[in-house]
Amino acid sequence: MLRTIPQTRDSAWVYRLAMISVFAALTAIGARVTVEIGPVPLTLQTLAVFLAGMVLGSRDGALSQVLYVGLIIGGLPLDARALGPAVFAGPTWGYLIGFIPCAYVAGYLTERANGRMWMRVIAGLTGSVFVFGLGFIVLKYNLDLTWQAAFISGVWEFQVENVAKALLAAGISESARALLLRTLLPPLDGSLGDR
Repeated sequence: MLRTIPQTRDSAWVYRLAMISVFAALTAIGARVTVEIGPVPLTLQTLAVFLAGMVLGSRDGALSQVLYVGLIIGGLPLDARALGPAVFAGPTWGYLIGFIPCAYVAGYLTERANGRMWMRVIAGLTGSVFVFGLGFIVLKYNLDLTWQAAFISGVWEFQVENVAKALLAAGISESARALLLRTLLPPLDGSLGDR
């Protein structure tokens, strides 16, 4: 049965913080895999964002992206072009902000997927509406583009890769969840079982 990391009151905050940090780090690593194709680079960041929601759930998935964006605001050059806080003066910051609701929505829908793999794909694609929606609006106004030009260069050119990332995230999210549970969460009774 596909699901997210369990969110219980007895989950130690240190383990939750570790998992949130892992996905913030994965988003930063995804920024390093960059292909410059125009005003918006192609990266693996959205794959990490989809996984954050699908594995951690809505709350902690979104918090991982709040942490990621917060680290950039705090001065770390973790964005795709290694600009640090200067990225917020450029045309692509809308995509970064969009990561937060994307992870939340992907997690929220995954939590309600009832074990259906195809629902995880839909969860990722639905979440990506926030990444591309906010990104394309900021891109349009920052570069003074027409709506059509902004849509083509900021949304349309990325959709084949976007669908591929949603499929990949849906396919590996249960394995990633199991790995995190084995690696980061202490067993309650000597085994992790199906908590």
